[in-house]
Amino acid sequence: MSHAVTPSKRQSKPRWKRRKDARPGEIVAAALEVFGERGFAATKLADVARRAGVTKGTVYLYFDSKEALFKAVVRETIVPVIAKGEAFAQSFTGSARELVEQLVREYWRLVGETAVAAIPKLMMAEAATFPELTRFYYEEVVTRGHRLMAGVIERGIKNGEFRPVNVMVAAKLAMSPLMHAVVARHAFGSCMPEAFDVKKYLDTHIDLYLHGIAKQ
Repeated sequence: MSHAVTPSKRQSKPRWKRRKDARPGEIVAAALEVFGERGFAATKLADVARRAGVTKGTVYLYFDSKEALFKAVVRETIVPVIAKGEAFAQSFTGSARELVEQLVREYWRLVGETAVAAIPKLMMAEAATFPELTRFYYEEVVTRGHRLMAGVIERGIKNGEFRPVNVMVAAKLAMSPLMHAVVARHAFGSCMPEAFDVKKYLDTHIDLYLHGIAKQ
């Protein structure tokens, strides 16, 4: 006589097995942490699975490689910051000067002050080793961010706030100090003779930049 499996017996499986149905977002969040701690080269998908509380096979259900997972991390963490800046700039009705300052400060708030800072720091450290990922990051994040800032500078030139300059070079100069701040805050902070004062740094950068680009 066969014995049917009753519903109560089916429900008696260990609850932790339900973690196999973890959403991709949970895996991406775990990957951001692990990539930030270990870098891209040293991270294994098994490490990410362990951090997310799932099996390695579950990770492979959503991401067929470590590279695919890293791209998902970039697209779900730092790309939305750029998209938010684009939307904000499009609807902003104030001066170009004010908009430059808002974008710089908001980038730092959403990236520099959060775990997302691990991504640009990782790219600076490992860009030469992984050229395909570097190209992806440059197109998805760097180029798009530069275009955003260049558009704001061009707006300022047209309305008479800024003097005529090469807008793309000026855009890069507006953003580059933020990369230095990421490194200073998240990599060299413990080695610096005094605590890195982010507020003073950003205030000084914005002041010098806007005075330098202002129409005389």
